[in-house]
Amino acid sequence: MPRTARVKSSTGIYHIMLRGINRQQIFEDKEDRQRFIETLAKYCNECAYTIYAYCLMGNHIHILLKDSKEELATVLKRIAGSYAYWYNWKYRRSGHLFQDRFKSEPVEDDAYFLTVLRYIHQNPVKAGVCKKIELYPYSSYLEYISTANIVETKFVFSILTEEQFIDYHNQQNDDQCMEMEEHFRLTDDEAKAIIRKTTKCKTITEFQALDAEKRNDYIRKLHSKGLSIRQIGRLTGISKKIVEVNI
Repeated sequence: MPRTARVKSSTGIYHIMLRGINRQQIFEDKEDRQRFIETLAKYCNECAYTIYAYCLMGNHIHILLKDSKEELATVLKRIAGSYAYWYNWKYRRSGHLFQDRFKSEPVEDDAYFLTVLRYIHQNPVKAGVCKKIELYPYSSYLEYISTANIVETKFVFSILTEEQFIDYHNQQNDDQCMEMEEHFRLTDDEAKAIIRKTTKCKTITEFQALDAEKRNDYIRKLHSKGLSIRQIGRLTGISKKIVEVNI
């Protein structure tokens, strides 16, 4: 079945979501997240696109950007490819890190632009990672209220004052943009803690290096402790089919 063509934005602005293959984790520590932000900055200069917002979550990334002289797919391939190469080198792994087809939606007017901006910055709060937006260090929110590094803030502040910006971001809402469309019995943080305690593995790479018999035994134990099949696959990097046949 052919893929659905992407909807083009008349403004050139898109809400992008990159996520790990099989929805696995793509950031293990602070260094990984910093490396991805540096990669965004590098290609921002080389490809001449404009970044309005970003947020790095455990297994996916949200970016609000305006395209450039290069095709959107080419820009995202450069960003994802560069980070994946470094990640594979660091963790001594091989193969794809990101899902092949990134998700995107056009942003056609100022009202929806602000909705997406807030949605991206509120991701960590709504996911239960932190209680306040400003406490999360891996989104562009702090660039708006402090010093802008890779984010273009002038456009937003031509619409809102800084006080209005902060107030808008702290409003409760039911914003619906691109969703992960997944609901787990355990949060990812809870699940990761169970994985580490049960398997003694500190990273995805360590888990994937286990012999098959031990790995499959751990898969059964993790499922018995409340992790869903899809969640085990995402957080360990093991394919969903392998998880299914061992439960």
